[in-house]
Amino acid sequence: MTISLPPAMVRQFEEVRKRESRTRSELVREALRVYFEQRYPTVQPTRAELAALRRGRTAVRRGDSLSLAKFLDGLESSDRRARAKRVSKVPSKRSAAR
Repeated sequence: MTISLPPAMVRQFEEVRKRESRTRSELVREALRVYFEQRYPTVQPTRAELAALRRGRTAVRRGDSLSLAKFLDGLESSDRRARAKRVSKVPSKRSAAR
């Protein structure tokens, strides 16, 4: 297979290839793999999934989103609260009599 690339693209290609320690073939295969996955996904989303994606993108544009750090912090906080709510067992009459 032979391809032609503009000189600037060849320089960029070689720079990336060297930085990532890849062969030319590996880099071209990866580029084609990404292209195919984006253009021709193997799994087609359902209408409901597409609608959920649209709602999510709209929410992000509105600024209605959390950073990953805040999200994870919220999970840790709720986990700590859940543990704090545990009630210790009340001794039964038998164990209290002993």
